[in-house]
Amino acid sequence: MDGAEKPRRDIRMDNQPRSGLRADLTGGLVSAALSIPLAVGYGMFAFGSLGSGYFAAGALSGLYAAVTVGIACVLFGDRSTTVYAPRVTTTFFLGALLYQLVHTNTAVLRDSDHHLTVLAFFAIIFLGGAFQALFGLVRLGSLIRFTPHPVMAGLQNAAAALLFLVQLGNVCGFDRILPFTAVPAHWLEIKPLSLVVAGVTFFVMFKAKLITKRIPPLLVGLGIGSALYYALIAAGFGTHLGSTIGLPDPAETLSPLRNYRGGGDLAAIVSLLPVIVSGALALAAVAALDALLCAKLVAPPDAARVDGNKLLMRLGLGNMLSASVGGITSGLNIGPSIANRAFGARSYVSVLINAAVLMLVIGVLFPVVSYTPRSVLSATIMVIAVQHIDPWSIDLIRRIRASRSRHRGFMLLDLLVIAAVAILSVTINIVFAVFLGIAIAVALFIVRVSHSNIRRAYRCDTIHSRKTRTPAEAALLEKRGTEILVLELQGALFFGSAETLSEDIERRFDTAMRTLILDLRRVTEIDATGARILNDIRQALARRHQHLALSMRKGSEVAANLTDSGLLAALGPECQFEDVDRAIEWAEDELLAGAVTAAATDEISFEAIDLFSGLTSDDIQAALRHTRRETFARGSTLFREGDPGNKLFIITKGRASAYLSQADGGAIRLVTFATGTIFGELAILDAGPRSASVVADDDIVVYSLSDTDFAALGAQEPAVAIKLLAAIGRELSGRLRRANRTIHHLES
Repeated sequence: MDGAEKPRRDIRMDNQPRSGLRADLTGGLVSAALSIPLAVGYGMFAFGSLGSGYFAAGALSGLYAAVTVGIACVLFGDRSTTVYAPRVTTTFFLGALLYQLVHTNTAVLRDSDHHLTVLAFFAIIFLGGAFQALFGLVRLGSLIRFTPHPVMAGLQNAAAALLFLVQLGNVCGFDRILPFTAVPAHWLEIKPLSLVVAGVTFFVMFKAKLITKRIPPLLVGLGIGSALYYALIAAGFGTHLGSTIGLPDPAETLSPLRNYRGGGDLAAIVSLLPVIVSGALALAAVAALDALLCAKLVAPPDAARVDGNKLLMRLGLGNMLSASVGGITSGLNIGPSIANRAFGARSYVSVLINAAVLMLVIGVLFPVVSYTPRSVLSATIMVIAVQHIDPWSIDLIRRIRASRSRHRGFMLLDLLVIAAVAILSVTINIVFAVFLGIAIAVALFIVRVSHSNIRRAYRCDTIHSRKTRTPAEAALLEKRGTEILVLELQGALFFGSAETLSEDIERRFDTAMRTLILDLRRVTEIDATGARILNDIRQALARRHQHLALSMRKGSEVAANLTDSGLLAALGPECQFEDVDRAIEWAEDELLAGAVTAAATDEISFEAIDLFSGLTSDDIQAALRHTRRETFARGSTLFREGDPGNKLFIITKGRASAYLSQADGGAIRLVTFATGTIFGELAILDAGPRSASVVADDDIVVYSLSDTDFAALGAQEPAVAIKLLAAIGRELSGRLRRANRTIHHLES
């Protein structure tokens, strides 16, 4: 995160409305106060490889970037309150890249002073901006979002680690630049009071909300740390403290124009084009992905979706201008952007005010900024580095430790990519690390998708639909349910995985199978090859006189792709279902067709109902006298969820389904009651409110038994009432056993 990015929780604004200009002014000033130390700190970090003499020049470079890119993005059409400034990830990339340029074995750089290195460095930034704009122009904004997350996580963790470690020299109070690896060897030169000031700053910024919730933590840390630093100087301990940022040395300028010394430099830059182009391309990829990710975090909850392609074009052009004036790469600055909006900013005017304040600092107030203690600034950057550790990586380690599933291997591979990118970025070559990480992640993706798409497979002898059946039907399904095979699929079904799925299904084919149900609700994408292979599966089943049914969400992208391929038209609407339960019900009905003698169109007698199987004819007649025959048209609601429950229903003709309402206004089908079944029996037992709504699927005939009628039956025919209660208990017990068996089968 940038700049203690917790203003969502830490900043508490009053509820008094402000005028538009006043609100933009307040937001712009506060966001500028946050942007200044970030731009200064990141600029110092980016140019640290050139030596301590470039600290102040680097600080100015960070400020140039924030001003240039902010104004450019507004001029190129951004009308939001988003603040632009250097980012941790891209600044780390630039710092590592400059380190490699400084320590290269390339003769043209090794044999020259820093001016040629600076030219090559800004050429990379300029060309990186051009590539970034090109990504947006050719509409690669959506594609870049698919950059493997482990690669970005590895780069982010490397940035956090290196950003933290390179601050050690300033925190220790050294008077010269030392690599963090050399700090232990120079421990005698450490200034203890510098460590104390840095430690206090770190702690105060980390726990700033305990001090105040109205001031951003970054400003609290800088303020208290600087006050302590100068208090110690006033007390005579100046020799035990590190130095301040200082003013830039005119001889060590970072201006590209002032570093250009004629045609020889141009020839040298041309000879370095392979290094410049590869570095610029990697920088553009990292900066583009970082910008697209930040755009989601910066946008208000009710804001319109950000056009990623336009964003990349604006940022790319802005970064080209930034490089031209000696600024580093910039992106969307999350912390200042959220603070800008939290303090009332309503329009892009706040961004221009932010840029104006930064210009004032560059032109007039930089001598004041130059008095910022390096140890204090580095301590705040250390806090930002800790907050910048990728939370997904930490969660991944936790899940690996807790998981024992087959996905644990995939998680370990993700962790390997993260570690490889992070280590290679710091130790070898950051450009190589980025491209190698992407290559590894793509290879791992291919390995993953080459695995079967089958999430779960089961036969329907133990798992049935939610439609209740008569004893004869249930017995038949127990016996012949293996003829129905259900495959739950997941992931992307395309040329790399569809062939594997086809082979898996072929191995499961058997002559006894009657219906294959493919549950596509967890399939994220189907390409033309995947749709063709599904059609091949349909044709192979048809040749064997077997059926294919699909379960998928209507209106989904998967359904649209299958419609375009012609598969759904060939399959027919009767074989397409919104959920797998209805598909299983259809397959069961096909299996039962003609196998059960009772006709669905006939009204059955009480003697044919399983509930009364333990009662004599006289008992049944006694019960019948206390019931009431009712008819309902198709689509009628028998009762609604939450209604008082005061009677049970016995279906003697037709079907009815129970539904559970959802918050979005939809409903989930719980069960379908067929002819000869009962429902609402809990009303006899506890008289509580209805737990679901029941709707007639057909024109139905039911017999209802109310609680008062049951009480009358108990008074007049107590033995019959007891038998009826026992039958209801047997029915509930059977349902519970079937549910337990289904749950056990699914979990296994």
